[in-house]
Amino acid sequence: MIKVICVGKIKEKFYVSAIEEYLKRLSKYTNIQIIEVLDEAIQSKALKVESERILKNIKDNDYVITLDISGNSLSSMEFADKLSKTFIHNSNIVFVIGGSYGLDDSVKNRSNYSLSFSKMTFPHQLFRVILLEQIYRSFKIVNNESYHK
Repeated sequence: MIKVICVGKIKEKFYVSAIEEYLKRLSKYTNIQIIEVLDEAIQSKALKVESERILKNIKDNDYVITLDISGNSLSSMEFADKLSKTFIHNSNIVFVIGGSYGLDDSVKNRSNYSLSFSKMTFPHQLFRVILLEQIYRSFKIVNNESYHK
């Protein structure tokens, strides 16, 4: 099973539609769940409060991958290999997308792997679509199925 824990809610319909499409495509390969935790409006409290909300949704046996601009960069092929090998020893993979202020050290310390898709900053709503697309692409690669290159 894959869980994607995200801070904040999706507001734009076009993002919701894209997310629903990738969830539908992914259902062929795995159970996937998106968990939205509330973002904190008060900046001075945001990291701490959001981290508590995130950590409540992570089990002891979950393999946690945090999305962090300073994390490891992988190609799509390397990402597919990483997921495939991780599933051998872990039945649950959890991806964590932080809020506007990033991720608290408590979440980073719980992480098994830190992943960066780019040094660029993306809107968090768009990044959910990007992450789901790359997870989908990974399953296509691992299963030797054609997909856009």
